[in-house]
Amino acid sequence: MNILALDLGTSSVRGLVLDADTQPMPGALARRKVSLAIGDDGTGTLVGPGYLACLLECLDELSEGGHLHEVGLVAVSAQWHSVVPLDAAGEPLGPVLTWLDTRPAPLPSARGPADAEDFHQRTGTWWHRSYWSVRLPWVRERSGARVARFAGLPEFVLGELLDEAPMSISQASGTGLLDLSTLTWDEEALALAGAGADVLPALAPLDWQGRLRPEYAKRWPALAEARWSAPVGDGGASNVGSGCVDESRAAVTVGTSAAVRLMQRVPAGAQLPYLPQRLWRYRVDHDHVVTGAAYSSGGNLFAWANRELRLPSGAELDAALALVPAGGGLPTDPRFGGDRPPGLAPAGTGQLRGLSFGTTAVDILAGLMQGLCELVAEDLTVLESTVDRQVEVVLGGGAVAASVWWRQAFATALAPRSVSHQRNPEIGATGAALVALGRFGEAVELADIGRMDDSVPPTTTGQ
Repeated sequence: MNILALDLGTSSVRGLVLDADTQPMPGALARRKVSLAIGDDGTGTLVGPGYLACLLECLDELSEGGHLHEVGLVAVSAQWHSVVPLDAAGEPLGPVLTWLDTRPAPLPSARGPADAEDFHQRTGTWWHRSYWSVRLPWVRERSGARVARFAGLPEFVLGELLDEAPMSISQASGTGLLDLSTLTWDEEALALAGAGADVLPALAPLDWQGRLRPEYAKRWPALAEARWSAPVGDGGASNVGSGCVDESRAAVTVGTSAAVRLMQRVPAGAQLPYLPQRLWRYRVDHDHVVTGAAYSSGGNLFAWANRELRLPSGAELDAALALVPAGGGLPTDPRFGGDRPPGLAPAGTGQLRGLSFGTTAVDILAGLMQGLCELVAEDLTVLESTVDRQVEVVLGGGAVAASVWWRQAFATALAPRSVSHQRNPEIGATGAALVALGRFGEAVELADIGRMDDSVPPTTTGQ
């Protein structure tokens, strides 16, 4: 049986076909860039129907290439925290707010949790602009029509394709409205959001599986009998795809954004480990949690520098970066997109310091990448305090897979820890497939982990 793995990301939609060992099938990769609206006011939105169209194009391409034959399972990795208001017919009343949007704020009359620390321990989140407890009232206030219900991007997209699309426990944990132990909506969080369960997606039961609607089964007959698994939050999926599935290994993932995370087995109903104030915690599935910190900057730092600074490309850029020692570059604050929770710094907080007439574009790029390394190093120390040990680190994601210099800079910043890297840039999609198969124990063995001096190209065909 082959697996179709979908990655519903922020900057692109991707679909790839994996074999029974979750290894990429040759040439079976389709990708579409999506249009992300970003503004100096903190806007970070997507257009739901346009996003859906990109996913349909990916599936059409894979179908036309004959890659969907023998697919029996569809696994989905999807961005956390997104929200879109819907009318009674399920049509969007506005754009999809992504994790990148920093505009939502508590309404003037709003009051936060009665006990902020208890709220943080229960939900793994804060009363913060990134979560639905603040986002839903803000979106409702700005909507020009009555909001019938709310959905995340995965539920909106899959709701079009499947017979039903409940919200997975993993995605629900990213809303900040879920009690991580009972796996039910948290009553205080719902009150803060001004929402009852009737305006939220239904929660997917443990063994939920979806099926294509008849019109799409006709469009892609090879998927007519395939079962669809509940979407996994992209951070949790990336940990699994990186082989970081227990307390001994932390994943540092750099895609569009970046994060450092540690995964633990904590079944539903079990007591959750203490959560330090500066860290969040979400669910991977009913049996596992992931704890960590995230950053608004990652590969988008390189994208900005490449667009604005006229960087050299290819081997020329690699050679220029090689002249900058790991840990070098300009002093910078890489928070161009503001803070992820619990921080409140707005978009536009980034800084470049120490500029001179001798400063080059490559110096600026190196400084930005090094700045992210330093943020990760600080939070990894806090994360290690939750397990009382020094952990190994696995770097993953397309941005670090493509940059030897960035990998070396991370190794320097995270020393004396053992640091390696996952060479497959599609760790989110691969991890979602492993979660859907329940093969956590094989994640380490299947991970394509290389040495820090390994310059072998990424293993995923087409990258």
